[in-house]
Amino acid sequence: MATTVESSRRLRKQRDGRVVSANMDKTIVVLVERRIRHGLYGKEVRKTKRYHAHDAGNEAQVGDQVRIMETRPISKLKHWRLAEIIKRAES
Repeated sequence: MATTVESSRRLRKQRDGRVVSANMDKTIVVLVERRIRHGLYGKEVRKTKRYHAHDAGNEAQVGDQVRIMETRPISKLKHWRLAEIIKRAES
């Protein structure tokens, strides 16, 4: 039974995106962009979604490429947490 719990924790959803806001304390807003093909016309369309993620150490800055991971609900909007910073923003 313990192996089932451990393996299910590894299967949490992950998304890669760009930090668009880091003004809140311990919270970042991550813009995740995905490209899908239009069903009728076949053109690739960009879809975007914004996720509020928990950043306990206030490490991420605007423009950083980050990976976020699904977690338990932390607040009304936060159901994701910062897993890693992939690439720092060039400033």
